[in-house]
Amino acid sequence: MNKILLDKPEQIQELKSRKGLSLIFKHSTRCSISRMALNRMESDTDFINTHIDYYYIDLLKHRDLSNSIAEIFSVEHQSPQILLLKDGNCILHSSHSGIKPSEIVEKITSFK
Repeated sequence: MNKILLDKPEQIQELKSRKGLSLIFKHSTRCSISRMALNRMESDTDFINTHIDYYYIDLLKHRDLSNSIAEIFSVEHQSPQILLLKDGNCILHSSHSGIKPSEIVEKITSFK
């Protein structure tokens, strides 16, 4: 897994035009549910070993970018939230307790 801070609008456009798989994790640093979901993601060895580009956005600092992500990828804004992208399209999104690393790994593995 390659963790990348998502903090610039041009990164969203790059993700929209990018080939292959990428994952966005939208995190609220003040939310205990968000922290729990982030910990689950980052402690799951199957997820860690997927070697996927993993974009992390701090919603408190970059709510404007989160709103752009929701609009560009046609998903309702949630926090916490994951979006799995393939060739610039959202193929899986989950929020709150629906964020399951095993489900993400299964979807990623189905494309390899």
